[in-house]
Amino acid sequence: MANGYPLNTSRARGEQFERRAEQFLLEQGLTLLVRNYQCKLGEIDLIMSTDNTLIFVEVRYRKNSGFGGAAASVTPAKQQRLRRTAHSYLQSKGLNESRQSCRFDLVACEGNHVHWIPNAF
Repeated sequence: MANGYPLNTSRARGEQFERRAEQFLLEQGLTLLVRNYQCKLGEIDLIMSTDNTLIFVEVRYRKNSGFGGAAASVTPAKQQRLRRTAHSYLQSKGLNESRQSCRFDLVACEGNHVHWIPNAF
């Protein structure tokens, strides 16, 4: 069991890869602020920072790169939900996009490979 879920569920696999991505980004010098931020608009897997930039991180996993792979699974609709959710986070912290540097990164896990795409969209 992982966090109360059987290891073979997609949710447990998702959490496993989110932790893996988190560790990878920490090793790259980023600082973790929030794990699994949720609001009525959606969820952001990781919110991290470096210097004065907030980084909203989407983690995607695919067993292999067939059908476009993990990176291609972040559709324009998913990107829009992430933007709205990030805006909600900024508002909850009394921040605004014109004063706070932000970006959206993607960590695409395919098989045993981790691909970090800074400023993905």
